[in-house]
Amino acid sequence: MIDRQLLQELYDKQRSHIDYFFDTIDLACVEKLLVELYDHKGLVVFTGVGKSGLVAEKIAMTCSSTGTKAIFLPPHNFPHGDIAVLSEGDLVIMLSKSGETSELLDLIPMIKQRKAKVISLVSNPHSRLSSDADSTIHLPLEKELCPFDLAPTTSTAIQLIFGDILAVALMRKKSFSLDEYMRNHPSGSIGKKMTVRVNDLMVKGENIPICRKKERLVDLLVTLSNKKCGCLLVVDEEDQLEGIFTDGDLRRCLQRHGSEILYWRIEKLMTRSITSITPGVLVWEAMKQMQKDPKKWVMMLPVVEEGKISGLLRMHDIIQEGISG
Repeated sequence: MIDRQLLQELYDKQRSHIDYFFDTIDLACVEKLLVELYDHKGLVVFTGVGKSGLVAEKIAMTCSSTGTKAIFLPPHNFPHGDIAVLSEGDLVIMLSKSGETSELLDLIPMIKQRKAKVISLVSNPHSRLSSDADSTIHLPLEKELCPFDLAPTTSTAIQLIFGDILAVALMRKKSFSLDEYMRNHPSGSIGKKMTVRVNDLMVKGENIPICRKKERLVDLLVTLSNKKCGCLLVVDEEDQLEGIFTDGDLRRCLQRHGSEILYWRIEKLMTRSITSITPGVLVWEAMKQMQKDPKKWVMMLPVVEEGKISGLLRMHDIIQEGISG
């Protein structure tokens, strides 16, 4: 119980510190930076030392993948040849809590010599980095979560929040599209979310568990078992989807009516209110539709074109493909 009280105290303190940042950040200054980055045609280089450096790298990667030409360079790489990436008019954004980091201060004359611009993101507005940079954004810091007010905890959190909001603001201002995002993420889980479509993953052809609405349940049990889809898709004489009957429906009907249901026509047992999807939709979007009701996930989703069944998408196959929310 003592541990829980300690955790609650820390959560409350960090929430208060983050609220202080949101309450006191100068949005007018941030807006100027946003406009500058939006209009900027050259390279944006993020840099920082220690924990700030790790955050700077993350922000650069987020910007780069969402439509802003950005990279991260460690400060010690600049004077050993990497400063050559800078051209006139490029932007170097320096992250530092104190604004007194010597490794960053030493770089400013070199960067300005190449006619690039320095922007500092600091929590100390009276620091040397604030005065030496071409422009500064003050990231208000009430205090660190660390009990000694020393270890970078809250300061790195607000740096990351600032960078992520800036990146997303640029995405929206540039109308960065889902197709562009897809091209930037061809691999991994994100790549699959952006490229795998229902048609790629759905059960097709003879494997689709189709039945006619006039058929009796007893005659369909073999199909329900052998197709291993967990359901039957019920169609009319013109192959138009009319309903769905699942393993769960079978159990519930047996509990409610007993074995007599085996001789009922499937049209009497099926669910007529059907959620369906088209083949060209991204599987990720289909999955979100299947999980729309957190209390009742849809495990099988009929795939329909012009009212006719063309496949069946199963949650099991989505998970096996490595696509998750």
